[in-house]
Amino acid sequence: MAQDNNRAGFSENVDKLFDQAIKNMDLSDGLIEKIRVVNSTYTVRFGVKLDGEIHTFTGYRSVHSEHAEPVKGGIRYAPNVHQDEVEALASLMTYKCALVEVPFGGSKGGLRINPRDWNENQLEQITRRFAYELIKRDLIHPSQNVPAPDMGTGEREMAWIADQYHRMNTTDIDAQACVTGKPLNVGGIRGRVEATGRGVQYALRDFFRYDEDKEVAGLEGELCDQRIIVQGLGNVGYHAAKFLSEEDGAKIIAVIERDGAITNNDGLDIEALHKHIVDNDGVKGFEGGEYVEDGASLLIEECEILIPAALESVINRDNANDVKAKVIIEAANGPITANADEILRKNGVVIIPDLYANAGGVTVSYFEWVKNLSHIRFGRMQRREEEARHRMLIEEIENATGKSLSEKFKENYIKGSDELTLVRSGLDDTMRGAYGAMREIWHEHRKKNKDFDLRTAAYMIAIGRVADSYKSLGL
Repeated sequence: MAQDNNRAGFSENVDKLFDQAIKNMDLSDGLIEKIRVVNSTYTVRFGVKLDGEIHTFTGYRSVHSEHAEPVKGGIRYAPNVHQDEVEALASLMTYKCALVEVPFGGSKGGLRINPRDWNENQLEQITRRFAYELIKRDLIHPSQNVPAPDMGTGEREMAWIADQYHRMNTTDIDAQACVTGKPLNVGGIRGRVEATGRGVQYALRDFFRYDEDKEVAGLEGELCDQRIIVQGLGNVGYHAAKFLSEEDGAKIIAVIERDGAITNNDGLDIEALHKHIVDNDGVKGFEGGEYVEDGASLLIEECEILIPAALESVINRDNANDVKAKVIIEAANGPITANADEILRKNGVVIIPDLYANAGGVTVSYFEWVKNLSHIRFGRMQRREEEARHRMLIEEIENATGKSLSEKFKENYIKGSDELTLVRSGLDDTMRGAYGAMREIWHEHRKKNKDFDLRTAAYMIAIGRVADSYKSLGL
């Protein structure tokens, strides 16, 4: 993780935010420390023979809290992965799961590797060996530790891991549940790939439902009236930008990527830009907007909403005072340092925290895990029965009134709930419930302290639920 002369380590940032929350809570010192500490971190160094040469790799799997099991958290592939980062992310997973009431503890994994340096066959060998090292220590297991995709990994890597687990546990009937984020043909769930980006969309919709919340941010109008800048058009940023522009009518006026940024005040075509990035490994040369070589400079450009959806600590003490966005929604984990968080709050910027904003991924991962354990896809038992009942009701209405309802209405109403519909419904319900709990505490404390923010409210809810779990266990 990049450092500057004023920036603390990622885990120290998480600790500072934790401390900020517990000041408002009545918990014993012993319980506070138990919740704070990372339970364990396993470091593995393993060799893989590739094209006749042995290469040694370093990987991590950290478990923050086992107040609920299995523990849950992604595996990222990045050249700068290190223990501090993995432990901080494991902590965030604990609090995130507690906030959105997903019954998992927090975990995280990482492999210090640049996936771009290896071909598909080499990556498979590396992934399977890393998985082997974790599986034999029960650090991948359906009832103990369930990974998912993260930065640098996706469905392909999860399929390799699931297959490796099955090879090592041939009689485990629940083997598919050892990992989530898998392709559909090996036990995945519809809506998982889009889940984190979809969750960001739902989070912003929740925020814009309340005039009181918009007023705190100094915003007017609806979501469709806002200008948005997105940093990072990977899986999360792409889906968030796509849904917000295509379904909610918001303008994505800039996208920041590794090789620069693209701007267009009339709104970018996200689908076209995403295709260009995939085909050209960057935004440079895209004809639908103006290219800016210094992409990071767009973090402080005029807009209503800023969505950092890439790395942690991109908004820090060095640039926080210059941020002009009224709302920042953290699609990435930890994109704002603790020092920057304080500056932004004093400047009146409303931050929708990562703890809540990017919880869509783990929420839908939970649905996938439940699907794998139940061995049946959602909607299979009830969809056609729903359609039959809806059709019968429409026929009765038309017979009683002598009038025909429109074909479009009948088509939409009769259609039963399939897996994707149910997943999106469950995610929407989860995000609404969590936001409602957060904003209640937010506004209650703002009556006495105008600096009190949504992040502190989120941490208070999460820590309180973890504390209740430990108390129930006799601690």
